[in-house]
Amino acid sequence: MLGTIVNTGTILVGSIAGSIIKKGIRDEYKDALFNAMGLAAAGLGINAVVQNMSKSSYPVLFIVALALGSLIGTVLNIDGRFQKLTERFSGKGRLGEGLSTGILLFCIGTLSILGPINSALNGDNTYLYTNATLDLVTSCVLASAYGIGIAICAGVLFLWQGSIYLLACLLGDFMGADMMTEISIVGGFLIASSGISILKIKEIKTLNMLPCLLVPVLFFIFKGFF
Repeated sequence: MLGTIVNTGTILVGSIAGSIIKKGIRDEYKDALFNAMGLAAAGLGINAVVQNMSKSSYPVLFIVALALGSLIGTVLNIDGRFQKLTERFSGKGRLGEGLSTGILLFCIGTLSILGPINSALNGDNTYLYTNATLDLVTSCVLASAYGIGIAICAGVLFLWQGSIYLLACLLGDFMGADMMTEISIVGGFLIASSGISILKIKEIKTLNMLPCLLVPVLFFIFKGFF
């Protein structure tokens, strides 16, 4: 869990630093930061898809995952509930957008998923330390655009990586490379969709797509019985 603790701490530090910088940034500079974050999210998402697509043994699974998961998330109205929750604490600002983007960037990346698994199974925190360095910069930029509320992502990341760590300890080899590949492909699409929304190319309620990540897991659980 040391790697996860370090990763959580870097997001807190970056959020504090970014919120301090925010006070001296003019509106046109904030717009530039929004554009930069949108491009970065889109690029990271596309990169994750391209890197993992060729490794997939189930090339149709991500399509089913995106369709089924998006439908479930829309029925549950995850995005709407999340926006109402953030408005309760921050008014009608853009914190909800920042948090949804931050959660996706911090939690759904390949390093953030594979890191806790590698730590649990092999005692190696290299992925998590690398991820922590990236998240330090990302949280600073996000907080400079959206404010100190981005620090909430640190708690979400801790719970996310901590849950993966505990599951890896319990399930061991079941969480193999094939499952991680499929999750990384779907996660890449989610991150890219967040970038598209920030750039205002098309409004996509990415949080409604979070159940997509469960579809590959359920597929492999089902597959394990046969």
